[in-house]
Amino acid sequence: MVRFPVNMLTFGIVYTLSTVMLVDCIPELISAEPPYAARTWMDAHATFHRGSDVSDTMGGACGYGNLISRGYGLYTSALSSTLFNNGLTCGACFELRCNAASSMMCHATAGSIRVTATNLCPENLATPIKDGRWCNPSQLQFDVAHSAFQMLAKPMVGVIPIQYRRVPCEKKGGVRFTLNGNSWFNLVLVHNVGGDGNVVAVQLKGSRTSWSTMKQSWGQNWELRENLQGQVLSFRIITEFGKTLVLPDVAEANWRFGQTYESESNFSGL
Repeated sequence: MVRFPVNMLTFGIVYTLSTVMLVDCIPELISAEPPYAARTWMDAHATFHRGSDVSDTMGGACGYGNLISRGYGLYTSALSSTLFNNGLTCGACFELRCNAASSMMCHATAGSIRVTATNLCPENLATPIKDGRWCNPSQLQFDVAHSAFQMLAKPMVGVIPIQYRRVPCEKKGGVRFTLNGNSWFNLVLVHNVGGDGNVVAVQLKGSRTSWSTMKQSWGQNWELRENLQGQVLSFRIITEFGKTLVLPDVAEANWRFGQTYESESNFSGL
């Protein structure tokens, strides 16, 4: 299957085709999709950060802030830069399983776990891979909470071989938008996204304006330099695998900065 790169899609318009190279690998792991979008099992590694909670990843490079109050829970992961994709993978859900064929540290009956991408695992270019360079460019790495890691393998080791794939995100309620900024600078955090989980394009419309394309600021924060105060706000969003959702009248005309507004609908499935 040939897949169009996400950054070459602008609301349904295709500008170029990706080049697919065939390589020798395990048949089950062949994928024409980029690593962050793989829906078939791919090889990677997993590490863990200390503590049984997600306090080490609160805030983070995706912009979600408090992961518990946002509804992401304890099963979250920081991604290496190759998987992070400049923040566009934020919110995506992955299924992880320990690769028992490559490690004796895997639990014999571990099964798999599901995690949500909520942070970037920092690079360390000065350190060899064997000493902790797992999150550097070209590496496929998931850094999960200690409690999640224990579900897959014995935590006495710091890194394990795993396999991963994209899975649908299951969310309660609608897509949520947290509005920040000022009169001429709108910074919108998009979260609680079901289905693909990660948003790759956003448009915003006031009740007295036409649709304007927002620019990714960082993580899942999107910006637009336009004064929309006193107008009802509607959103149009596109997710990783090309699904589009128009969400009308998400925020009433009396909306305020610093508040979160929820749409009436959401995505499902991949």
